[in-house]
Amino acid sequence: MKKALALFSGGLDSMISMKLLKDQGIEVIALHFNIGFGGNRDKLEYLKNATAQVGVELQVCDIRNQFFDEILFTPKYGYGRFFNPCIDCHANMFRNAFYLLLEMGADFVISGEVIGQRPKSQRREALDQVRKLVREIGKDSIFDKILSRDGSDVSKPVYLDDLVLRPMSAKLLEPTFPERALWVDREKLLDVNGRGRNRQLKMLKDFGWKYYENPGGGCLLTDVGVSLKLKDLSAHRKMVIEDSAIVKVGRYMVLKDGARCVVARNEEENSKLDLSHPLMEKIELLECAGPIGLVESQASFEDKVLAGRITLGYGKSQKDQSYLVRIGKEELLLSPYDKEEARQFLFFK
Repeated sequence: MKKALALFSGGLDSMISMKLLKDQGIEVIALHFNIGFGGNRDKLEYLKNATAQVGVELQVCDIRNQFFDEILFTPKYGYGRFFNPCIDCHANMFRNAFYLLLEMGADFVISGEVIGQRPKSQRREALDQVRKLVREIGKDSIFDKILSRDGSDVSKPVYLDDLVLRPMSAKLLEPTFPERALWVDREKLLDVNGRGRNRQLKMLKDFGWKYYENPGGGCLLTDVGVSLKLKDLSAHRKMVIEDSAIVKVGRYMVLKDGARCVVARNEEENSKLDLSHPLMEKIELLECAGPIGLVESQASFEDKVLAGRITLGYGKSQKDQSYLVRIGKEELLLSPYDKEEARQFLFFK
């Protein structure tokens, strides 16, 4: 039995791709790569339900640090409309999948991409750019065992990208090695093209599936708010992995002396901002209920006081009273800043 690893963001196209191969007797393992910007809600329960209805194993892979350090700020093929390095991101998922392929003894990798469905990452030109990046990855000598670099062994492909199969649009693309080697019956793959969804939705109904997501998957790097905050913070100072949290949630502010500050808006955001950050100090209200805030450690004393007062202003405080507020290791007696006046510091008014 051949084994395929599937890139699985959670979308319907990926699910159908896995189903097409599973129905051919191929063992399929769904790989969900967490890059840290997939969305603010926890998708684990959905991912489990979605793969269970297809009948394949799910493996969640945390690549947040690697993506942040190596891809997010230096993509070879640039960004889309926002801060989304889609082409490099997808190639990076293939990279991680192929290293797992060696560990798990799998044979090839599949993806649910549909030609023409997404303007940045699923044009034919974009697929070719991903192919070039994967071919570069394949130059690593660790892949010598699964490649025949001089073409003398016809049981192996010459290049790593020849082990990438896209079942949804396979009939519109050149046959891959799994097809040429008859591991996969090409006639049982599809020729889906464009942004239309009728064909996939009909298959969804025929399969009787309950769980599915629409295209896009809610990547926060295509969200205008997250994108602009990333651009602002990365221009302001060198970012660290912990900054992923502060660009995704909270009220993002630029204070009088230029320091960046984030204040939670609810209990859920409190939990997400309650973290140890090497470049920011936590703001905690000690005498009334309210939000957690973060302000840059290198901020001026005046900006730290302002950040503390703004955080206090969003808490259950009285305008004419003073309260103890802890900023980093220091405790200060502060009065709340008026919420309406604080709007002037919001990055998004």
